Amino acid sequence: MTPRDLLPWVALLLCGSETALCGNVLVLPAEYSHWINMRAIVEELVARNHSVTVLTHSASPSIKFSQTENFRYIVFKVDIEEEEVRGVWLDAFNLWMNEGITGIQTILSMWGMRARLERYFGAVCEGMLNKELIASLRESNFEVVLYDPVMPCSDLLAETLGLPHVVSFRQTFAHTTVRWCGQLPVPPSYVPAGASQGHLTDRMNFLERVENMVLVIAHSVFFKLQVMLMSDMYHQLSGKPITPCDTIGKADIWLIRTYWDFEYPRPLLPNFKFVGGLHCKPAKPLPKEIEAFVQSSGDDGIVVFSLGSMINNLTRAKANSIASALGQIPQKVLWRYSGERPDTLAPNTRLYDWIPQNDLLGHPKTKVFITHGGTNGIYEAIYHGVPLVGIPLFGDQPDNLFHMKTKGAAAIVNFNQIKTEDLKEALTDVINNPSYKENMMRLSRIHHDQPLKPLDHAVFWIEFVMRNKGAKHLRVEAHNLTWYQYHCLDVAAFLLSVVALVVFIFVKTCKWLFRRCCRRSSSSKSKRE
Repeated sequence: MTPRDLLPWVALLLCGSETALCGNVLVLPAEYSHWINMRAIVEELVARNHSVTVLTHSASPSIKFSQTENFRYIVFKVDIEEEEVRGVWLDAFNLWMNEGITGIQTILSMWGMRARLERYFGAVCEGMLNKELIASLRESNFEVVLYDPVMPCSDLLAETLGLPHVVSFRQTFAHTTVRWCGQLPVPPSYVPAGASQGHLTDRMNFLERVENMVLVIAHSVFFKLQVMLMSDMYHQLSGKPITPCDTIGKADIWLIRTYWDFEYPRPLLPNFKFVGGLHCKPAKPLPKEIEAFVQSSGDDGIVVFSLGSMINNLTRAKANSIASALGQIPQKVLWRYSGERPDTLAPNTRLYDWIPQNDLLGHPKTKVFITHGGTNGIYEAIYHGVPLVGIPLFGDQPDNLFHMKTKGAAAIVNFNQIKTEDLKEALTDVINNPSYKENMMRLSRIHHDQPLKPLDHAVFWIEFVMRNKGAKHLRVEAHNLTWYQYHCLDVAAFLLSVVALVVFIFVKTCKWLFRRCCRRSSSSKSKRE
């Protein structure tokens, strides 16, 4: 066969490979930092010539994207306003940050939050699962659904469409979800319960293991109550008895937004894939004005400070305490803060409505990163090897920062009780003690020492699901077992019954033999007499 004869076959192979790689993906992201993380996957899928459709609702406060050739942006109408959605997120934040609230006020606030959450979930779920939208999505012939479970009813939509689905998840905070719905083994003897307020590690003494077990039980009860409340809505929307755990448990692949640079060692399942730091990139040059300020720091370097996108203002007292502490260190400080200018703001500190955080963390003059402890920011610090001073605010942030503290890469300051001297002491310690930098550089080397970059790893498994029409062969059979079968309680009961029966027969046999021997003995004695 001549080279000319081979050309048609080569062309056919190339065409076939292109067809296999160019898939049709439906994406359902959640808000704020969750969207930032998933956006990196969306951009990479688009760059690889996949057709991507992002589905969100009309009241979304943060999910924005521009249309491109192989990208669509579908917005479905919901009976709720953007400010209400923003309020749902801020409610939890404000409740967490309110240090003067009483127990009764907390209960009343949580009840009010529950009502707003139900309205938010109901509005989004009804808008997402209307018949016209479902029919339109079916006509699009999607091959896989990528979703964040924080987006209401995203799992139910994937189930309704009957498509393979990939979940983007944050494991530590969703400890109970991955245990009950994902069937991930979570031994409470050395796996701390998620959101434990940052004081339990994988090395627990007896009392800590008792506390961890109580937390696991409490989280399980609370989770089951949530599932029961959601199940009624899922039943009404789907027309069949189904729970959120049933739907999310059918995920083919779980993309977990952490890695062993952050996590404690623990068991994993074949369909759980670590992709922590997938949004991280090499630093780009800074804007001229910021670069000039950074260079003016000399050998002292700079401090990067951001409490995330949800903190737009602080109380005057807190802002002054923080600004005063920042003014007492020799470094220049770039503080992302759009609130009222603090009275104690020093010349070494500049306020910005927005900062190029990743690029600043990658700058050689950066000494420390003051952060609220969001996963995205922590991974940018790990990627660039910058130690942390953590000021956790709410949610999984205390737990995130405690992970970094136990690994020797962070110091933590309490936000509700923050004092100038505490923040200054933490900054001075992290900047001047070389162990923080050394430990963070060790974590950075672990992060970079992977066979695939996290983003490539995430996209590979999404493409894997498309190529193979799912990945059910990676799901453990535990999903199809009852709770007593999973824990082998039926087997234990059977074996105990067998042992009890054997013991019973043995005892009965011994008694019978004993009585028989006694009769023979008495009979022979009477004959001799």
